[in-house]
Formats: sequence, structure tokens, C-alpha cells
Amino acid sequence: MKGVILHGGAGTRLRPLTHTGPKQLIPVANKPISQYVLEDLIEAGIKNVAIILGDIYPEKVKEYYGDGSRFGVNITYIYQPKPAGIAHAVGLSKNFVGESPFVVYLGDNILKGGIKDFVQEFESSDADTMMLLCEVKNPERFGVAKFEDRRLVGACGEA
Repeated sequence: MKGVILHGGAGTRLRPLTHTGPKQLIPVANKPISQYVLEDLIEAGIKNVAIILGDIYPEKVKEYYGDGSRFGVNITYIYQPKPAGIAHAVGLSKNFVGESPFVVYLGDNILKGGIKDFVQEFESSDADTMMLLCEVKNPERFGVAKFEDRRLVGACGEA
């Protein structure tokens, strides 16, 4: 199992905090948000991680995480030359992932309880994919997933 952390995005809604660095490096409880993401992957047993970098201070991300050795993982950096969406970013990781199953984790998300149980559930299932969604009060602000017979068939909203 491999991990892919999406570390792009301009973070315009978080200005002025993002004038000097990427939103994923904003500290929460003295730790960058994306470090919680990396720690969740590590807890789930994932040791090979790619970080997809955008054009918002990618050097600061590389400076903070380095090769991953201080976290006990191997980190590969992949550049997304322009903002082109999540699917494009995931597509850029194709050579890194190869034939391995993988987890895509948004670098600005913190999931209560981590992902270890979800990774174990996925690995013990015969599913091709698993997606974690969160119920919110105003889903139109984020995008509404549309399902038919437990299959994701589309989405609508601002996301």
C-alpha cells in the first residue's frame, strides 16, 4: 500500500495565513496540518508516500518533510505544474503508485480517528475503491455526492 498526499491549492480563503506558505503547513496544535495526514498514513502501515506539490511554496514543503526519514517513511515529490484538480493530481502519481493499492489523502484534512481502520477494511474487502465522505450542514458549499445502488455516479455543488 502506498500513500499520496495532495499538497497543492492556493488557500485563498485562508489569507493572510497563506501569503507566506501553503495551507497544508499551517500549524494546528503546533504541527502542520499535513503532518497529521502523514502520521495517519504511517499509523496505517504505509511507508512509501508521494507528496503532490503545487506552485505555492513547494520548497517549504520539501524543506519541512525532506526525504521522510525523520518520520520513518520514504517521500517522493511530484510536481503539478498548474492547478488542474484532484483527478489530475492523482494521475500524476501513476508511475509512483504502479500496480500497488494506494490511499489518496488531502493534505489539508484532519480525520478524527485517522484512517487505519478504513485501510484495513479496504485491504480485507474485494472492493476496487473506497471513498470517505463526511456529512455536513451545508453540503452545497463543498459538493454533494450522488449515489445509485452504493455506486458513486456523480456530484454537484461548488466543489
